[in-house]
Amino acid sequence: MGERELVGLAGFGVLVLLIALRLPVGVAMVLVGVGGSWTLSLVAPYLRFGPYLSQFKTLTWSVVSSYELSVVPLFILMGYLAAHAHLSRDLFQGVNALVGRLRGGVAMAAVIACAGFGAVCGSSLATASTMGRIALPELRRLGYADGLATGALAAGGTLGILIPPSVALVVYAIVVEASVVAMFQAAILPGMIAVAMFVGVIAARVVLRPSLAPPAPPLPAAERRAALRRLVPVVVLFGGIILGLGAGLFTPTPAAGLGVLGVLAYGLWSRWRHGPGEGLGRREVAAAARATAVTAGMLYLILVGAEVLKGFFARSGLPVALAEWVGAVSLDPWLALGLVLVLLILLGCVMESLSMILVVVPFVFPVLVDLNGGELASATSSAFGMGAEELKIWFGVLALIVVELGLITPPVGLNVFIIRAVCPGVSMGTIFRGVSPFFGIEVVRVLLILAVPAVALLLPRLL
Repeated sequence: MGERELVGLAGFGVLVLLIALRLPVGVAMVLVGVGGSWTLSLVAPYLRFGPYLSQFKTLTWSVVSSYELSVVPLFILMGYLAAHAHLSRDLFQGVNALVGRLRGGVAMAAVIACAGFGAVCGSSLATASTMGRIALPELRRLGYADGLATGALAAGGTLGILIPPSVALVVYAIVVEASVVAMFQAAILPGMIAVAMFVGVIAARVVLRPSLAPPAPPLPAAERRAALRRLVPVVVLFGGIILGLGAGLFTPTPAAGLGVLGVLAYGLWSRWRHGPGEGLGRREVAAAARATAVTAGMLYLILVGAEVLKGFFARSGLPVALAEWVGAVSLDPWLALGLVLVLLILLGCVMESLSMILVVVPFVFPVLVDLNGGELASATSSAFGMGAEELKIWFGVLALIVVELGLITPPVGLNVFIIRAVCPGVSMGTIFRGVSPFFGIEVVRVLLILAVPAVALLLPRLL
């Protein structure tokens, strides 16, 4: 490995260190990209620093003006409007009215609500925080064991990344140049399997140890009917978007626009119907718009930083050197894939999902394509039994699952810290013990998709 590649490798190490020290990800990317390129100009004078800087004249505009990314702020706005309109509360209470009578049913309702709200919100950390504040008081009031209650919510926060509409899916599709609609279609079945598995874990635990979840008292008939009525618009809004995207009836950007319009209309109607404290008013809409601007601005900074970083790594020659090394050692493709997934789990303990997608995927995915047989590989001639386009989709589903798995991986899963902040009376050890069965079942889901790729590829092939 030459001097240029060593500079690139050092830059990657510095990047991970800065992110672990909680420096904003976009800032860390820009600093490493610019600083690393300047260092390269000293090590290899023919890699002049001036031409590298000249890209900044058009880089920011080319990133933020991308049509594919126009869907991102719309989905973010839809999530904030839904939160301010209390749709997350309505979702939890409505599902609880359906399954709350079962032993462990309130925890099941919390997991299902996490999946629904996480799909709209697009952030696992925000989902865990929001649903924790809504569901934890009810779970503790009913006498649920702290480990089961906090573990279900910490794990439930990871479900939304795969269920459309998902900002992470959009970003991944752009990074690997895959179809956004195909990624949405591929994620539906694995997402539904995850929800079913999490509900199954809760059911199994309360059967083995009934003391974990005392039977919930029946809801009064009037309260139950009211909760179910509030659930209907939530299901219609979000279910319509998911089904429309999955069936290919519309593309993501129009779907996001319709979602924003639908949530806004429902929120305004709810305020008019029920008065202050419900729905959306001017203050709530303004707060959602401000939060969207901040979040979208942070995301676009990360995207710009990723482009700056990509330029540095390309000049260092590190991606090419990595691909050549993998080819030279004749690494087994399945072993290489396993190592990549383990790396993503470990990085997920300290990095946010979108940051990891932008930092790691551009490195590892070209290597996997080469190991699979190249861009022209077919299902019969490839190592993984699929062509390059299907590899993008299959690997994307796997990568997003393990990225979120890092958020509940001991000893530094970020979702666990979020739940600990919401419920400070519960120890970290209790939350990690509560989340461990969900971690185990997620590993089973990863193995299932590895063994049966059709789990992720069935809907894109059919539709």
